[in-house]
Amino acid sequence: MPREILYLKIAKIIEEQIASGTLQTGDKVPSIRMVQKIHNVSINTVKQAFLELESKSLIASKPKSGYYVSQAFNTKLGLPSINKFNLSDKEKTPEDLISKVFNTLSNKDFTQFSLGVVDKSMLPIAKLNKGIIKVLRNLEDSGTAYEPAQGNINLRRNIAKWSFTWDGHLNEDDIVTTSGTLNALFYSLITVTNPGDTVAIESPVYFGILQMIKSLGLHIIELPTHPVTGVAIEDLKKVLPKIKACCFVTNFNNPLGSCIPEENKKEIVRLLTLHNIPLIEDDLYGDIFFGTSRPKPCKAFDEAGIVMWCGSVSKTLAPGYRVGWVAPGKFKDKLIRHKLLHTMSSPPLFQEVIADFMEHGRYDHHLRSLRNTLYANYLHFQRTIENYFPENTKISKPQGGFVLWLELDPRIDTAILYDTAVQHKIGFAPGRMFTQHNQYNNCMRLNFAVKWDEKVENSLKRLGTLIKQQLKK
Repeated sequence: MPREILYLKIAKIIEEQIASGTLQTGDKVPSIRMVQKIHNVSINTVKQAFLELESKSLIASKPKSGYYVSQAFNTKLGLPSINKFNLSDKEKTPEDLISKVFNTLSNKDFTQFSLGVVDKSMLPIAKLNKGIIKVLRNLEDSGTAYEPAQGNINLRRNIAKWSFTWDGHLNEDDIVTTSGTLNALFYSLITVTNPGDTVAIESPVYFGILQMIKSLGLHIIELPTHPVTGVAIEDLKKVLPKIKACCFVTNFNNPLGSCIPEENKKEIVRLLTLHNIPLIEDDLYGDIFFGTSRPKPCKAFDEAGIVMWCGSVSKTLAPGYRVGWVAPGKFKDKLIRHKLLHTMSSPPLFQEVIADFMEHGRYDHHLRSLRNTLYANYLHFQRTIENYFPENTKISKPQGGFVLWLELDPRIDTAILYDTAVQHKIGFAPGRMFTQHNQYNNCMRLNFAVKWDEKVENSLKRLGTLIKQQLKK
């Protein structure tokens, strides 16, 4: 039997033991040498099997101790439901709710689980500040001159080099810089669509994407999205004749945390290439993975240039720098013309700072630390929710990113719950913000990229208590 098949067979046996409860949370997994003797395979084959299990957050290693069943797997709480495929739903716009949530964001007394940004304590601010000083000294005109419309050459070169982490074959000429990921998505949308066209997106979906698509006079089809595996191929096939483009967050979708499996990504690219439908790929969270390796974006399988790969450092390094990019494939020249028309060029200073940060390995080092912190936070949140929220709460199991999607008892309206939580200085994002239809009313998104401390833990406990109290009414 080929070694690749063997390691997957061994991984599946252990996974089934975990799923059945034979191996429970905290149990020690048989050692690598023991598994090697049982299955009569090489050490490398067993190591591959363990890496596979680690990438799914099923097991975790403890230094000098071995592997244990991860606390992230055996939760008593179920996964959130998948929404129904209904193209005829009446719209129920979430703008009122979005405004209400954003009005509380500047309040420093609040425990903010609502805003999708990393806490400043997790960012290398001092190193970035040094980078600004260095760049100001060395940059011609101290960053006051116009850049070419395509963007800073140093940044584009470093983004192209960084694409090696997912087997990308990009060079600096393939990249166009933007003011963050939303700006990249905006340029991509206006490049490949016209008002009146229809775009397929995931559901639930980040409200910023939803609002931007609608503001461009485009129609939206929300595809049911599985909390682990994302959009189903069969659902995509149903809408292909109706759509002009797709816009998917392929790795660690916001708000579900789903990650489309590699085989499905290949099939999505194959289908869309066959129908000549562009895929605007938001890969904003791809570098924040909890497994052993970065999941590939759909761009890795794009041979025809139909995938417009978008990203930024807004969720990993410096939200306020507004440094993003897009690899627009065959649409590059048209997209650059749109950028020239709308913004002329991107500010050079922060592009150079990020390029310098990526150039010398500091970005990679920072990401390793950030991923460890976020994964630890995820486990804290999961444990606290399991202990203090109602037993019928359903919770997502993200393998990366930093948001959790909770589905509560159907009797709970999270828009009403939000008003109560605000009185206790707790913020979260109600589920209806993430759709154009009247759904997800009993859902919420929580950001776990906050500094875990007693105040945060108590706020989470308090939120669980408020939900229980609302159920008694």
